[in-house]
Amino acid sequence: MNILLLGKGGQVGWELQRSLSVLGQLTALDFDSTEHCGDFSNPEGVAATVRALRPDVIVNAAAHTAVDKAESEPDFARKLNATTPGLIAAEAAKLGAWLVHYSTDYVFDGSGDEAWAESDATGPLSVYGGTKLEGEELIRASGAKHIILRTSWVYAARGGNFAKTMLRLAQERDRLTVINDQFGAPTGADLLADVTAHAIRHLQSRPEDAGLYHCVAGGVTSWFDYARFVIEQAQKIKPDLKIKATEIAPVATSAFPTPAKRPNNSRLNTAKLQDTFGLTLPHWQHGVQRMLTEIL
Repeated sequence: MNILLLGKGGQVGWELQRSLSVLGQLTALDFDSTEHCGDFSNPEGVAATVRALRPDVIVNAAAHTAVDKAESEPDFARKLNATTPGLIAAEAAKLGAWLVHYSTDYVFDGSGDEAWAESDATGPLSVYGGTKLEGEELIRASGAKHIILRTSWVYAARGGNFAKTMLRLAQERDRLTVINDQFGAPTGADLLADVTAHAIRHLQSRPEDAGLYHCVAGGVTSWFDYARFVIEQAQKIKPDLKIKATEIAPVATSAFPTPAKRPNNSRLNTAKLQDTFGLTLPHWQHGVQRMLTEIL
């Protein structure tokens, strides 16, 4: 099996290099790759790469994920999140190749308190969410064999993440304020990568299981409770860690105005994924504990 991974330098892309390497011959590219074009700001160049390499499976981990910045550069965000993935899908359809693509909870409007199912109506609140939704639609319209995994609150030991930020601030400040009216499940890039590899293997024998799925860790939390958990666990893992903050205060989203509106409800229902692929997704706390053990 020849696999083309795009976006190898991101958090998910980094983990995918590990999980996909056991499935076949892996070519991993990023925006600055020289031998082949992996730069999503050059849609035709990336499409030419697909034609040249003729992969059996394309895994797209590249995206414009700077949510607030997307509000001021919508055309660029659309190129990276919709136009280029659409062209990749068109090339995949011609080759008969599989395409794995990642999307987001931001395609929903964040209302209510029930976990979103794949069949629920979308209603993005931001440029980022809108361009990711358009990317999904272009992939479906291409006729390519595909699986789209919507996820949320992604973190990894490598690179920056919310947990690292909270630990740094807790060592610098006496008091932290953290949003407590947005809900979701912190999801490790390693979990996404492992599910991806499992799904690719599964689809080789059951292509009828292609389509759209939600993939997040189990359980649900708020950013406030996530922050408390991170600091408590960090102190257990590393008792000599100097935490200055004596108070973590819950605040509403309105306390932190941002250019892009965030969904309050980022819960995603993963029953379809677990039932179809025979998986049990671990509780979010397990992955965060592992990540903290690795970075501390």
